Amino acid sequence: MNNFEYAIPESLDKALEYLEVKQSRLKAGGIDLLDQMKEDLIAPERLVNIRDLADLKFVNKEKSGDLHIGPALTLSELAVHKELTGALRALAQAAGNIASPQVRNAATLGGNLCQRPRCWYFRSEDFPCTRKGGDTCYALDGENQYHAILGNSDGCAIVHPSGTAVALMALDAQVVIKSREDEKSVSINDFFITPAQNIEKENILADGEIISAITIPAEMQNYVSIYIKQKEKQTYDWPLADVAVSLKIKGDRCEDARIVLGSAAPVPWRAVEAEEVLKNKKVDINNAMKAAEAALENAEPLTLNKYKIPVFKTVIYRTICMAVGIDPIN
Repeated sequence: MNNFEYAIPESLDKALEYLEVKQSRLKAGGIDLLDQMKEDLIAPERLVNIRDLADLKFVNKEKSGDLHIGPALTLSELAVHKELTGALRALAQAAGNIASPQVRNAATLGGNLCQRPRCWYFRSEDFPCTRKGGDTCYALDGENQYHAILGNSDGCAIVHPSGTAVALMALDAQVVIKSREDEKSVSINDFFITPAQNIEKENILADGEIISAITIPAEMQNYVSIYIKQKEKQTYDWPLADVAVSLKIKGDRCEDARIVLGSAAPVPWRAVEAEEVLKNKKVDINNAMKAAEAALENAEPLTLNKYKIPVFKTVIYRTICMAVGIDPIN
């Protein structure tokens, strides 16, 4: 690990100023950042510590009903926050199911959204894969049991590692991005980047930019949401499949549906075909099963991860059922 400067800004504006030094990196919880440094994926010249910035630690509800969340809140804080109940519980459930209690006490929402892939080929210095500027995705013909079954035809088969991203996409969140010159708000659907767009990046953040807030629109209070994570071990583990669902129910009909899959593709994946199955229909066991089938119609599993298809179908079915209070087993 190389020598580096360590900057502790007293404000968000100062943090943005510190980022102007080339090869600067933000540090909040530092969970993934330190892994990348130890694995020689990055060698920053300066770390800018934003973990304790009050400018980035907040949950504010506007009169309009929009909820603004600071990116420096820890996952543990999100998991128990009073505003993330009822209609917005999917985000709390996602945050509370990530890694171990020790990690959740340090890791932040912003860091979780921006972490790099956990693909073992990407993380190893022995493999110059496409995401590191090479010309081969070693997972396509290699050890790919945990890799993508959707969106994996553009030269990289990673799965996006963020659980909170899955929930926030189901909640139609906006990501507020700030630089020294500008501030903009983008849909979380547009925040993440597919391999076809840029094979070496996972999101649209540029040098000198920082997530300053995540906004959940007031309209989502009219939905019901839930997040379920299926792990190989039911303790600290990465998911085999995770699913977040938000449904707008009126009477016995579903007016709108947002179904998002994690650990399925290089980005959090909107299962649009499954959503269409539920719209303007009663959410019952039969339609939940049809939606789960539709979500995986276009799956293209690799040599060792075909098992993910029935796992995802089951998790999607159960998530839809549990969102509306149906017992998915009986």
